[in-house]
Amino acid sequence: MTGTSTIHVVAALIRDQAGRVLLVRKRGTTAFMQPGGKRDAGEDDVTALAREVDEELGCRMISGSARPLGEFEAIAANEPGRRVKAAVYGIDVKGEIAPRAEIDEMIWVDPLAPPDIVLAPLTRDHVLPLAAAGKV
Repeated sequence: MTGTSTIHVVAALIRDQAGRVLLVRKRGTTAFMQPGGKRDAGEDDVTALAREVDEELGCRMISGSARPLGEFEAIAANEPGRRVKAAVYGIDVKGEIAPRAEIDEMIWVDPLAPPDIVLAPLTRDHVLPLAAAGKV
């Protein structure tokens, strides 16, 4: 689509012992999505992901746990007319997980049977199907 700019981000696929996937909703938005965000200047994917997880959830990414799951594109959930391209990683975390910074809400969802909530297109079309297929 002409004139559509793409936002480049990193996103974390975090699962609990039951296999549920952690989703977050940012302040002032309706769509649930993976934790993550834009890279700061000079950051590689894993460094950006570790920083974003700490800022948004207060937990720590376990060193060496980042598993690249692929790059996916979708319509941006919160920025009309834009697309998002996400480098998605499966990661393991330690410490208490709680919404912080711009995160208003977090939920754990079964990727095989997500609840009736608004999901970001990237989460709905790529991440949850990947988790449901057991690839992570």
